[in-house]
Amino acid sequence: MDAEKIRSYAELIARVGANVQPGQDVVISAELDRPEFVEMLVRECYEAGAAQVRVEWNYQPLRLMHVKYQTVERLGEVPEWEKQKLLERAEKLPAMIYLESADPSGLDSLDQDKWGRSLQLRWPVIKPIRDSMENKYQWCIAAVPGSKWAKKVFPGLSEDEAVEKLWEAILYTSRADSDGVSAWREHNADLKRRCEYLNSLKLRRLYYKSSNGTDFSVGLIPQAQFLAGAETVLGSGVEYNPNIPSEEVFTSPMRGDAQGIVYSTRPLSYRGTMIENFSIRFENGAVSEVHAEKGEEVLRSLVNMDEGSKMLGECALVPYDSPIRNSGIMFFNTLFDENAACHLALGDGFTGCIKDYENYTLEQCREMGINNSMVHEDFMIGSADLDIFGETQDGERVQIFKNGNWAF
Repeated sequence: MDAEKIRSYAELIARVGANVQPGQDVVISAELDRPEFVEMLVRECYEAGAAQVRVEWNYQPLRLMHVKYQTVERLGEVPEWEKQKLLERAEKLPAMIYLESADPSGLDSLDQDKWGRSLQLRWPVIKPIRDSMENKYQWCIAAVPGSKWAKKVFPGLSEDEAVEKLWEAILYTSRADSDGVSAWREHNADLKRRCEYLNSLKLRRLYYKSSNGTDFSVGLIPQAQFLAGAETVLGSGVEYNPNIPSEEVFTSPMRGDAQGIVYSTRPLSYRGTMIENFSIRFENGAVSEVHAEKGEEVLRSLVNMDEGSKMLGECALVPYDSPIRNSGIMFFNTLFDENAACHLALGDGFTGCIKDYENYTLEQCREMGINNSMVHEDFMIGSADLDIFGETQDGERVQIFKNGNWAF
């Protein structure tokens, strides 16, 4: 792989994704797979003006051991040093960069019930700190090719060949295989135009229908808006791109207003476990039934994490004719697969979707209908024949998607 292309990708993450500001701290969360790229990214963050860059390393085998040998109570503790670290983060508001590279099936043997209960114990301590940071800092999720992930995507190739092939796919779908900065400027402008049109319609409901059985509708929040691409930090106005890649135009729907059934069109890797060929039924706004050919118990644990995990926090519109879908690659990674198809998300909603959200408190945004949960998990429902209609405040029906793609 061309070293200069990889360096340019690191620059894209630092300057367009996280948009690191002069004098700002940066925290990078990464697996052990590609330390040479992490080194490169750290350098690019410093070149962008970072005051300090810290790296927090993760390793799936250690997660498995911790969950196996520790009690639920010990796993659920938030020690004082960790709490102080989070409080300092809430005060300094560093740019956060999350590099994904882990094996999508690397935690298949994890005791999901035990791990889920430990997270529930930790949440009351972590939630207020996280809430205090909402919309106040830049963050970016990007990816590098871990060896086991690459072999899962390209099982017929050798490890080195698979990694090389996954590098090529990541750079192509991230618009980083040429002049990434210019490409993202144009891409963000196109997404913004689509948002402006959708927001002008003043929609109150979306209706989804596909030949695979999806027949579903969801209510929208009157004060909410569609967003895409670059987002803005509250107060400073600094723009950043939270996902590289990203093809979605999204909003947060009305909490507790969803009806019907949706069928998955791509697998979901949740906490290192694959969930495949599943359906979710909604009644009276909440999940009432789930089925999956693989990973059904894990899916059930997801929807039972808390009250909000049974409800929707996001509706995202992604054309079937997208670079990721057209690559023909199943990435087994939500960052990529969610940008290959329209998707929904169970759990927490985005207060930034409320128009002029900076004028409201977090509590006021939730009173308007933004969902509240300790989880936010996307799952893909877009297909080649998915039709989506919007209903305006005046009762007019407008076609938004036709045969899987934009109708405008």
